[in-house]
Amino acid sequence: MDVLVRDRVVVRVAPAGELRGRGADGVAPEQVDLGGRVVMPGLWDAHVHLTQWALVRRRLDLSGARSAAEAAALVRARLDAGLPEPGTALVGYGFRDGLWPDAPTAALLDAAAGEVPVVLVSGDLHCAWLNTAGLRFVGATAHPSGMLREAEWMPLSAAVDRAPDHLADAWVADAAAAAAARGVVGVVDLEITDNLTAWRRRFAAGFTGLRVRAGVWTPWLDDVLAEGLRTGDVLPDTGGLLEQGPFKVVTDGSLNTRTAYCHAPYPGLDGPDAHGILSVPPDELVPLMGRAHAGGLHCAIHAIGDRANTLALDAFAATGARGSVEHAQLLDDADLARFAALGVVASVQPEHALDDRDVADRYWAGRTGRAFPYGTLADAGAVLTLGSDAPVAPLDPWIAAAAAVSRTRDGRPAWHPEQRITPAAALAASTDGRGLVPVPGAPADLVVLDGDPLAAVQDDPGRSDAAATADALRTIPVAGTLLAGRWTHRTF
Repeated sequence: MDVLVRDRVVVRVAPAGELRGRGADGVAPEQVDLGGRVVMPGLWDAHVHLTQWALVRRRLDLSGARSAAEAAALVRARLDAGLPEPGTALVGYGFRDGLWPDAPTAALLDAAAGEVPVVLVSGDLHCAWLNTAGLRFVGATAHPSGMLREAEWMPLSAAVDRAPDHLADAWVADAAAAAAARGVVGVVDLEITDNLTAWRRRFAAGFTGLRVRAGVWTPWLDDVLAEGLRTGDVLPDTGGLLEQGPFKVVTDGSLNTRTAYCHAPYPGLDGPDAHGILSVPPDELVPLMGRAHAGGLHCAIHAIGDRANTLALDAFAATGARGSVEHAQLLDDADLARFAALGVVASVQPEHALDDRDVADRYWAGRTGRAFPYGTLADAGAVLTLGSDAPVAPLDPWIAAAAAVSRTRDGRPAWHPEQRITPAAALAASTDGRGLVPVPGAPADLVVLDGDPLAAVQDDPGRSDAAATADALRTIPVAGTLLAGRWTHRTF
């Protein structure tokens, strides 16, 4: 395939060799021999928290801890290797305590770390485990378990997410370069901050690594509306790379913390929160979405439990808003067709299904046939977009696609294989609606691959080699990435 790029846009696509030597006004364009490599539109991650991902790439990795004791031992080993800078805390990330056999306590971390502040953030970002010094560090009161969940933790999370702007921006640039090396050309950044101000600063300082759609949260909604910005508006002086993104609302919690809002109670829980937590009820959500919609903003509504998803879809129906449900992890059968009917995108993170399969089997027992139901959503006509929710999962669309195709990654049988989608569908859900082949008129955002991602399985997720195909997707070599006609990654 020959692809002619001019002025940041794909101008023409033709059979290999047909465009060689041709140019406008008699001037031959620069020619790059791809050596038979595969070219497709560049990849997008539809849900990231890019600053947190940049920070997590430098934090203590707790994803392998299978108990509170193991996590505490990892903390002790890191401290033995060196103490954090004075005035800072040791921050870890990635634990999932839903299946731990022992209880996390502040005393356990105190024994491992003493007076060094320790703040361990869960893999889903919805809780944190702290020692006594860590509780003081973030401004929390004494807490016997040291485990702060949902509303106890969320307002305090900024205490460990802060870094001087120049450092945070440099780390974000590094993370963007790593993403470009995996073929990523754009992200929807839903960082919980004054996101637009941060990105304007970065672009003014010369950031050019990715296209960014900067989401907005409720504390900054009035500012965006007052400026008259609508979703999709391109911000000036950013090289066309920065857009206003959607309005983000989190309506419930997460599965690991047993706070996703569900119709049925969680096993072993009773009381008012036994069904999870509804953090933004309909009488607040509908007016918020109505204001955003009236101002031209799409809405990105976090809903994980089946009851939360029903209420989110109800709010879309009530307001006429456009946008997405973020996560859509457990759905009522009656709600599956509503995504297509309402024109609501299912913005999903397939790697979460693999992270959470065992937790779901325990806490959503009997309901997992409609958990992470990508195949059923696709069959019902819903538009899927894939993402990572980085740092909850790695910012790598190939990992997300592999999880959607295989529903396994560890040699076990596929978890609910009927919910797999085809490789073509997974990749099409990762190119921002650009399909699988470059087309004239599209932005010159392209990825060059040392292999054909569709060669092993031809759109048949039921074949026995689907898992092998997924392994190939996870590790496919990316030879080059073009952003607006400019190389952001190249190995040849």
